[in-house]
Amino acid sequence: MEKPDATMTTGVVATLLKFVRKCIIDVLSYGPMPGHIAFIMDGNRRYAKVRSMKEGTGHRMGFSALIASLLYCYEMGVKYITVYVFSIDNFKRDPSEVQYLMELMEEKISELLEKRDVINKVNCKINFWGNLDMLTEPVKLAAQKLMASTAGNTGLVFSVRMPYNSTSEIVNAVNELCAERRDIAHKEHPGSCNGHATNNGAHSDISVADLDRHMYSHGCPDPDIVIRTSGEARLSNFLLWQTTFSHLQNPDPLWPEFSLRHLAWAILQYQRVYPCVEQNKKLAKKQL
Repeated sequence: MEKPDATMTTGVVATLLKFVRKCIIDVLSYGPMPGHIAFIMDGNRRYAKVRSMKEGTGHRMGFSALIASLLYCYEMGVKYITVYVFSIDNFKRDPSEVQYLMELMEEKISELLEKRDVINKVNCKINFWGNLDMLTEPVKLAAQKLMASTAGNTGLVFSVRMPYNSTSEIVNAVNELCAERRDIAHKEHPGSCNGHATNNGAHSDISVADLDRHMYSHGCPDPDIVIRTSGEARLSNFLLWQTTFSHLQNPDPLWPEFSLRHLAWAILQYQRVYPCVEQNKKLAKKQL
């Protein structure tokens, strides 16, 4: 049983930390705040390896860092959070590791379904974007259930990319757009062979907006900041379509080490370059 003095000390420390967090957020709010932050959560395996921890411990601690970052972003007023959880290329890893990660994903998704404290606090809508058919059936069903149960929420939008890579998303968008065009051609010219219409090229031009409608993230603004932890300066096939004007950052901490101070520094860096980013956006619009 915890002693009264120890309990009081813990309460004082917690209150102090809460006050410090509020002060940091208040200071940041004087500058332009990002509406959308994307994370490449790199370094879970290295974190466990350098500390001689049991395999998988880094990923579990990484999940805790994710929930903490989610809450910090919510308190800062960030509306959209996107995370790169599992790349399609990760299936090339050792089968035992892939199986462990699938089991961990199922466990954590089920945890969110059963213990809804975090979801309820931020009124969170959760998306799982990627080729869900590549997941094991239990993970896929859990993900679909969690999406359905949060679909009506109107707070923070939390998008989980798994199994995902950007080239796959773009190919999927092209395929969907081609299927849409074939359906239109077939309806307009039901007697044409294989849906190919002789309409002098109507509906044949494809625009950026056409493809954008078929991206997983349609309706979601592009990320203002992309943060890849562990010091790596690569996107690794993540959101290539959506990051033209994103501020890319690669802080040194491994993902389980990522904390409020790292997030606050990332936002300060974004605020420093914000005028330049906005100017580039305006110039790009003029050139269209």
